[in-house]
Amino acid sequence: MQYQLPTVARVALTGLLGLFSLAALADMPPDAEQSAVWKVVRHSLFGDRIVTEDSASGEVVALRAPARAQDSSTVPIAISTRVEQTPERYVRKVYLLIDQNPSPIAAIFTFTPESGRADIQTRVRIQDYTWMRAVAELSDGQLFMAARYVKAAGGCSAPFGTAPDFEAFQPQLRLRLGASVVPGQPRLANLMIQHPNSSGLAKDQVTQLYIPAYFVRTIDVTYGGKSVMTAEVDFSISENPNFRFYFVAREPGELKVVAVDTKDRQVQGSVHVDLDSDQSTR
Repeated sequence: MQYQLPTVARVALTGLLGLFSLAALADMPPDAEQSAVWKVVRHSLFGDRIVTEDSASGEVVALRAPARAQDSSTVPIAISTRVEQTPERYVRKVYLLIDQNPSPIAAIFTFTPESGRADIQTRVRIQDYTWMRAVAELSDGQLFMAARYVKAAGGCSAPFGTAPDFEAFQPQLRLRLGASVVPGQPRLANLMIQHPNSSGLAKDQVTQLYIPAYFVRTIDVTYGGKSVMTAEVDFSISENPNFRFYFVAREPGELKVVAVDTKDRQVQGSVHVDLDSDQSTR
């Protein structure tokens, strides 16, 4: 004789399964293309141009970010591209967009063939559960997008403690290089900027007043006097901004970085690159 659950138990089990199903549906990300913010930002940046979804194949651009952030004020992300940076065809711009942040256009990176690879790694603030997007614009005008749904909240308004003295603050910059240079091949560089990158949305925990916005605004990278990368960034980038990028050294020269913040304070650093030895930082 086949055993059957009592009616009360069957009803309870059915209810539990229904609740689990609803929870699973609630945990699913919304449709990326239906985001109201994305529709506005897309039209503002690209007009009616076609943006090809590249998340599945990653043939042109890939975006790595945690599905659920451990710290919403410091979320590591990495954008990588699959296009060789040649004068004939290269990735010209990479747009980092965070739909639900107060400022959705987190950064616009402009690359040249001197970058070797149009890749970037950094850390960002995330204010609410959101779609994050990396849109690569090629030199021929084609647009490709990778998107990632990230669960995080409160990163842009995370408390500072007590308000820093921005008037007395002087930003600092440090530049590190990786292994020995192979002439003509992309080499990794790590840029670290000591800066509060205040969003203007966090409160002083003593006075309960909002701490003014103050953040790095532009970054300019050159090698041997030639442009490698420029970046327009905002407070979506985490405190003490950190960027990993590439450049190509075909002969000995100077890798130089100049950063300017919203108070027009400029900080710069450089390192001389020899092609047959390791360099660190200056």
